[in-house]
Amino acid sequence: MKAVLMERFGGPDVLALTDVRDPTPQADEVLIKVHAVTVNRTLDLAVRAGRYGRPVNLPHVLGADPVGTVAAVGDAVSDRKIGDRVVTSPILRPASANQPPVLLGVSVWGGYAQYVCVPAVATHLVPEGLSFEDAAVIGRHAPLALHLLKSKAAVRPGETVLVMGATGGLGAVGVQIAKWLGATVIAGAGARARIERAIALGADHGIDYRAQDLQQEVMKLTEGRGVDVVFENIGDAELFPKAVASLARGGRLVTAGSHGGGIVPLNVTTLYQRQLTLYGSTGQTAADVEQVLRLGTDGLLRAEIAVSMPLGSAADAHDSLESGRVSGKILLLP
Repeated sequence: MKAVLMERFGGPDVLALTDVRDPTPQADEVLIKVHAVTVNRTLDLAVRAGRYGRPVNLPHVLGADPVGTVAAVGDAVSDRKIGDRVVTSPILRPASANQPPVLLGVSVWGGYAQYVCVPAVATHLVPEGLSFEDAAVIGRHAPLALHLLKSKAAVRPGETVLVMGATGGLGAVGVQIAKWLGATVIAGAGARARIERAIALGADHGIDYRAQDLQQEVMKLTEGRGVDVVFENIGDAELFPKAVASLARGGRLVTAGSHGGGIVPLNVTTLYQRQLTLYGSTGQTAADVEQVLRLGTDGLLRAEIAVSMPLGSAADAHDSLESGRVSGKILLLP
């Protein structure tokens, strides 16, 4: 089969379309014929550059979230059959007390390939009526966004949510899920064009935090109260303190991203005096995945796809994402 192989860490040029041996499913696995896989900043770009922070064995195949059809099943698999349309969770095995999670495209070869083997329990059925492309994008970030906003922050109807990075992969679904939960949504983004896109996704207000003062604008929009929840997935040293300062008393901040650097100042006095709660999570449940796929099928959750490229254009896809030339998800189509 064809796969995008990297034999060293480096820039996009280390990605090469190569012939590799066809995978064979183990007893508890399914073999997936890949129809689409997304390109991700953390689980793809950082791994490729050798900056992920965990050992990655070379040669390696990236791709955390392939979707496709089941082409073969292992002897012990009873709940999947050939022809099933499935989306894959990146977490193949959750973390334990002594071991990190096993991640597709990080710990093991991923979905930048024509075929990939994964444990059957890490797959979820894609409803009829939802395309593979939309399922790939929705299945990648929306379960985590739902988990953060519903299970961690416990967003209630009538509350106000500030979504930072509102047109990124996680932010775009965060805007839509916060609206679905009944919140008033303030979109924060770094350019006017991105604010307009967030408004089109359902945000009620927008703040260009590169041109405007984030905290001041939030206070204007909330009549000095602040927001109930901040959905923060940037981790920028300048923006993070302003996001925390935008919270109302008793507010909650949830985060699962740090591509802006990750090391941020935090005023602990503000934290306890204003009774704020900060949640970090990378988790999601099977119910979260199934819920967002239903929302996508029902037209209540829109996949923001910037461009689809053939598998052999993986290097160009990485270059486009890394340079910031695209807004929305990039898909590779084997």
